[in-house]
Amino acid sequence: MEPLSHRGLPRLSWIDTLYSNFSYGADDYDGEGNEEQKGPPEGSETMPYIDESPTMSPQLSARSQGGGDSISPTPPEGLAPGPMKPLKATATTSQPVLTIQQIETIFYKIQDIYEIHKEFYDNLCPKVQQWDSQVTMGHLFQKLASQLGVYKAFVDNYKVALETAEKCSQSNNQFQKISEELKVKGPKDSKDSHTSVTMEALLYKPIDRVTRSTLVLHDLLKHTPVDHPDYPLLQDALRISQNFLSSINEDIDPRRTAVTTPKGETRQLVKDGFLVEVSESSRKLRHVFLFTDVLLCAKLKKTSAGKHQQYDCKWYIPLADLVFPSPEESEASPQVHPFPDHELEDMKMKISALKSEIQKEKANKGQSRAIERLKKKMFENEFLLLLNSPTIPFRIHNRNGKSYLFLLSSDYERSEWREAIQKLQKKDLQAFVLSSVELQVLTGSCFKLRTVHNIPVTSNKDDDESPGLYGFLHVIVHSAKGFKQSANLYCTLEVDSFGYFVSKAKTRVFRDTTEPKWDEEFEIELEGSQSLRILCYEKCYDKTKVNKDNNEIVDKIMGKGQIQLDPQTVETKNWHTDVIEMNGIKVEFSMKFTSRDMSLKRTPSKKQTGVFGVKISVVTKRERSKVPYIVRQCVEEVEKRGIEEVGIYRISGVATDIQALKAVFDANNKDILLMLSDMDINAIAGTLKLYFRELPEPLLTDRLYPAFMEGIALSDPAAKENCMMHLLRSLPDPNLITFLFLLEHLKRVAEKEPINKMSLHNLATVFGPTLLRPSEVESKAHLTSAADIWSHDVMAQVQVLLYYLQHPPISFAELKRNTLYFSTDV
Repeated sequence: MEPLSHRGLPRLSWIDTLYSNFSYGADDYDGEGNEEQKGPPEGSETMPYIDESPTMSPQLSARSQGGGDSISPTPPEGLAPGPMKPLKATATTSQPVLTIQQIETIFYKIQDIYEIHKEFYDNLCPKVQQWDSQVTMGHLFQKLASQLGVYKAFVDNYKVALETAEKCSQSNNQFQKISEELKVKGPKDSKDSHTSVTMEALLYKPIDRVTRSTLVLHDLLKHTPVDHPDYPLLQDALRISQNFLSSINEDIDPRRTAVTTPKGETRQLVKDGFLVEVSESSRKLRHVFLFTDVLLCAKLKKTSAGKHQQYDCKWYIPLADLVFPSPEESEASPQVHPFPDHELEDMKMKISALKSEIQKEKANKGQSRAIERLKKKMFENEFLLLLNSPTIPFRIHNRNGKSYLFLLSSDYERSEWREAIQKLQKKDLQAFVLSSVELQVLTGSCFKLRTVHNIPVTSNKDDDESPGLYGFLHVIVHSAKGFKQSANLYCTLEVDSFGYFVSKAKTRVFRDTTEPKWDEEFEIELEGSQSLRILCYEKCYDKTKVNKDNNEIVDKIMGKGQIQLDPQTVETKNWHTDVIEMNGIKVEFSMKFTSRDMSLKRTPSKKQTGVFGVKISVVTKRERSKVPYIVRQCVEEVEKRGIEEVGIYRISGVATDIQALKAVFDANNKDILLMLSDMDINAIAGTLKLYFRELPEPLLTDRLYPAFMEGIALSDPAAKENCMMHLLRSLPDPNLITFLFLLEHLKRVAEKEPINKMSLHNLATVFGPTLLRPSEVESKAHLTSAADIWSHDVMAQVQVLLYYLQHPPISFAELKRNTLYFSTDV
């Protein structure tokens, strides 16, 4: 058996797991973007919540002496069963704090548990001190697991112990003071010689110990060779521990543990998660807890290093008083300045670049300090992105007080929270007001009960977790069944990107039916995505149901479902058909995935008589036009009836419609105009994008591509202006005239941003790679990894187009007149 530090585990992380509390990410922030001056210890791991106090178990600590990995045990101080001794001493006096029977009920089996751990510690300690490849310790863990019967007795008595402690606390002021702030000895070399815990937290520790030991066994097994004599023993110990845990989880799962209020009611945590609240006209990250009878909004308190993390309650609403205002009832939201799109894109670029740097550091076995610094930077950017990207309003109202507004990134989350609250509201709920003590107890329980421990950002993910997919996902939404009555139905598709979900496509509305058959295909770009969501809506045409936050008519969610994008399943050339079930509704869909390097190819058409895949100079010469007919017709149709369409050019058109339009334009069919007027506007927008994407070389040409990349990187504004205008003059006339024609069109689309939600930056993101991405021969030199392509090339392509979109009007004649002054070729 190799020393643990050489088997892939950080030095002593298995002991750390057993005896200390590591948490990284959410706990370093106070929920409002203010960073705490405390970081995780180097080499620490992200673990589930574990109390740091070693009350119920010995402490092993690692000290670095002369840079070595020597281990120094801390004698088991502070392990004697805490407050039992002084309480027992007073029990025989004339003024006992507790009777002997009360002490034995509250501290039932504690002495036995202490003895088990002391024996385990005494046997393990010398083995860890004199470590070599022959050391075995599986039998110690196996013996510890075999003694879990003592824990079972403790668990069976746990609720009675809590209730007894609660009653004693209410009837005895002296015991109440003791139980609210118990001083517990910490490890000898820790900064704090004592930490404070409540009686409830102290009594929970033995249960927490089993969870912790199970985690340790899991980690040890992962890093122990299968042929090692310890392997079967550890496996057996893990099996016993897991069986024990699952047997007690129903009664006492730390996530579901009931919090008993002074009135004796049982309150359980049903759901929790991080949400962005709009408070005092600014965005704040909150941890929201939904209990069986109350919704509580909290933030992590600022604490000094080593202190126990706690939540601070911002507000609560009893579910009996909670109502969802209908769109027409809700007042307009407080003024919150939306984060500019280009700043969000810049953050994504920084995150991607930092990811690449971290990967390079790891590959080159760089210093852990450098990696931690990069990770911290990445976390800061991801935190800002998470705080500033959500836009979907979720409003809740206290019928006796004020309204609260959250912003979510997806209708899916809004629906989940609403459904969870409404399900609880079906029960007979009573209105109430919590006293300050009750509120303190409830808020104090949040840290122990929470199920979401870290802010959902990639820097909190383990290294071995999937990085997600980069490329294009092709999805066909076929049909749906299970509707009880006829309705106007449509589906939307969402994928995750940078820690939050984004809506990417929408089917047409199938009217008055219980069995819609869409058979629509969409191409969705993935940026490190791991999940696909399908949401099914009933279309509402009632103009009175307008959401005051965004002027959109509110449609009703009929069902929603999510599937994991497993690379093995998805990355095949064949279509994979599946059914997703949602609230009794079944939606049938198919999908296949194309990696980014495959989808970047520009393939010239074999049939030069069409327009797709044919050089723009050939098409304009054949048509005797300055701008290809397909570009003029699509632009005209979008400006006629699509310029106010929400997400125009961003929302995918139906792939089958786009292919039909492509065939008609390629054949120069006489019915083109009639077909265009009947076609869904997103399909027409998609056809225009496809035309530019399939040009055998980009509109801004392969030859000039490196110069565009260099020009956009110039920091001197005058030099950049000179260079960027000179590059336009260097384009062939058909390319330049078509580019300027498209530029003016996109500017007109952006003028309608308040309605269509498409800013210049949004449009540059959609069209930049389409107009600039080099053809296959040119791009080979640029390809590294999928994430690198996204972070560097694609972002630069977006910046080039954005530069021209933000530029005052550019005239072809003016440009050409100025050519006389510039004779140097690029």
